[in-house]
Amino acid sequence: MENIAFIGLGNMGGPMAVNLLNKGFKVSAFDLSADALAKVAAAGGRTASSAADAAESASVVISMLPAGKHVAGLYLGDDGLFARLPKGTLVIDCSTIDAGTARKVAEAAQEKGLSMLDAPVSGGTAGAAAGTLTFIVGGAAEDLARARPVLEAMGKNIFHAGGAGAGQTAKICNNMLLGILMAGTAEALALGVKNGLDPKVLSEIISKSSGRNWATELYNPWPGVMDNTPASRNYAGGFMSELMLKDLGLAEETALQSHAANPLGALARNLYEEHVHQGNGKLDLIRAGAGSWPTSTRPGWTATSNRRGARPTTRWRD
Repeated sequence: MENIAFIGLGNMGGPMAVNLLNKGFKVSAFDLSADALAKVAAAGGRTASSAADAAESASVVISMLPAGKHVAGLYLGDDGLFARLPKGTLVIDCSTIDAGTARKVAEAAQEKGLSMLDAPVSGGTAGAAAGTLTFIVGGAAEDLARARPVLEAMGKNIFHAGGAGAGQTAKICNNMLLGILMAGTAEALALGVKNGLDPKVLSEIISKSSGRNWATELYNPWPGVMDNTPASRNYAGGFMSELMLKDLGLAEETALQSHAANPLGALARNLYEEHVHQGNGKLDLIRAGAGSWPTSTRPGWTATSNRRGARPTTRWRD
């Protein structure tokens, strides 16, 4: 059984570390949040004073961090973990970051005799808690074979997307679509409610019709339609809007670099940019769609049209 260092215990990383403990792995964890560390300790994990302390005797290092700069800062440089990890250590980065940084870190790992996988996840906080995440993996097939028992303790679907960075590219494509469909689902529900429909009934109709999607089935953005979703907890917890904005930015950068069109992704990014700018960055991503709900159902909100150059967007004002 592998000894695992887990770095980053946020809304996703914390439950993932607990699932590893529940499956019998030894876990040493580090996070800047004392509360996050306490939850892992309560599940039987060891809490470390630093990332280096967590990785001291680990054969596998897992990281779940907000952005590429954090991943590079953790692993690279004279003070990074790569400077102290023994050869043969397996490193699995589950963060969602740009593919370029993922490839850079993987190259540095190879130079140090380490095995490296980029393995971003999909499935949300509910999937992290239930151990049903999807892992989208980039890296060598033999490294994935070694990592598979660890990943299976936290998820139920594991896809090998290709070489280093491929997992990140696939995840960015997925999250761009998520941002688009969340906005579209919220607008559809708003239209129905504005015209007298019950949002729960409309959601059920959509989920059994051609408009069905992940939001209508598992993560409905309308309060009260589904229990145990952020929408029914005043949008607390879940996947923060500022992280969705980051991912949509990564998608737009990738599209520019590869000369790919992404007009809907760009519109979704504008929506989330406005939403985060209003101070809602810590709320779940589905809260961004609330701006499209009619004033009669969301008191205090009004919608006005706005244009930025040639790209239409929507601005929501308190």
